[in-house]
Amino acid sequence: MPQPIRIAVVGGGITGLAAAFRAFELAPGASIRLFEASSRLGGSLRTVHEGMLLIEQGADNFITTAPWGLDLCRRLGWDRDLLTTDETRRQVYVVHRGRLVKLPDGFVLMSPTRLGPILTTPLLSLTGKLRLLAERFIPARKSPDDESLGSFVRRRFGRQVLERLVQPLVGGIYTADPERLSLKATMPRYLEMEQKYGSLIRATLQGGGRHLPPQSGARYGMFVAPRGGMSSLVERLAEKLPAESIRLNAAIDRIERSADGPWQLRIAPSPRGEHSPFERQEFDSVILAVPAFRAARLLETSDAELAKSLDAIPYASTSVVTLVYHRQDIAHPLDGFGFVVPAIEKRQILAASFASNKYPGRAPEDQVLIRVFIGGACQPELAELPDERLRAIATAELADLLEIRGEPLHVGIARWPRAMPQYHLGHTELVARIESLAARQTGLALSGNAYHGVGVPHCIHSGEQAAEQVLTTARISNPPA
Repeated sequence: MPQPIRIAVVGGGITGLAAAFRAFELAPGASIRLFEASSRLGGSLRTVHEGMLLIEQGADNFITTAPWGLDLCRRLGWDRDLLTTDETRRQVYVVHRGRLVKLPDGFVLMSPTRLGPILTTPLLSLTGKLRLLAERFIPARKSPDDESLGSFVRRRFGRQVLERLVQPLVGGIYTADPERLSLKATMPRYLEMEQKYGSLIRATLQGGGRHLPPQSGARYGMFVAPRGGMSSLVERLAEKLPAESIRLNAAIDRIERSADGPWQLRIAPSPRGEHSPFERQEFDSVILAVPAFRAARLLETSDAELAKSLDAIPYASTSVVTLVYHRQDIAHPLDGFGFVVPAIEKRQILAASFASNKYPGRAPEDQVLIRVFIGGACQPELAELPDERLRAIATAELADLLEIRGEPLHVGIARWPRAMPQYHLGHTELVARIESLAARQTGLALSGNAYHGVGVPHCIHSGEQAAEQVLTTARISNPPA
């Protein structure tokens, strides 16, 4: 009898779990092993329960327009456990001259879908509004070269729209500098709209923007979250895998492959056995579901050229400060899901999310749970401040903007160093090069948020594609007798 296909998945975040589960779905007879360096699964998905509080330390939901997250939940028989956002509060605020101002209705990420609200908003001056309306007369760019998101928005809508609307909204998603962010890699749909219609406003009026939702800002109506928090999705996936397939506290130190031979994984001694020797295991295929810089370290000895290209993807760090207050201590009506902070406001936070407004069951009725984001590509030094400084910054900023009188009932801090890949100019070309180099290594697949999308559904899709790739390769290399 032929030996079962041996597949190693390195990394136990949502990408690695999705890869392992997809491989198990397609080849239940395969020998699948998932190695996670830490003592827990989930990566940047981490839910903490403290009393009646449900605290998300990382991502707190996922979008459904990218179908892979919802599809996975359906295959798990778990889609009925997903919550939608509170439709009565689907709006976001923008900090403007020291106070919170509602984002104009119908302004979605980079373009207005309704002109009335944008013409009456105090966020733009009369000059800024006239410049926005002139977008219909700005010719489409002819050059095929990659363009930064900042350059694109400034060219089409003017400086005010970039600084007061787009930069804070996009910064809340990518924690990035829009002057370095690649439009082609992050939001290619807007580039397509410009090329087809010559104008984003014209595209919207003529139906080219029909894919854009009526909600403002981050399209909150298209997001869902597990009732029990994002970690419950991680737990559900782990339950569906054979118990022996998951190995925690198993840091892979190196992966190597001799010519046409199996892949060898060198596993570092566990923290509890510091004096034990390195362990080696062999696999037909390896899926790397780790950050690009971590993949580079693993591949240094087997493919220095690929490792160098992987190392070229930069990352940004953030810290998340969670605070809980008595509702009566906050003067602001909190009739939205949070606020974003333009860089021109010169504040020390990126955004704040009113987490207990978005989904039920996150805090008691008389309390408010708020998540504050600090750091990112434009203020990297802030993410590394000591806990007390992060707490002081978050409480001071919220007290000022939300008119909070009392002290927080709870403060929690989660740090995410080098967690967000930065899709800088030339990213699509860099990824194409990485994938071309990786294709030379039979049985190797790369996956994660560093390549084709940073959201949870994109991570799931990346992991599933990697599983399908290695299984296809294995079957071609070892056809049935």
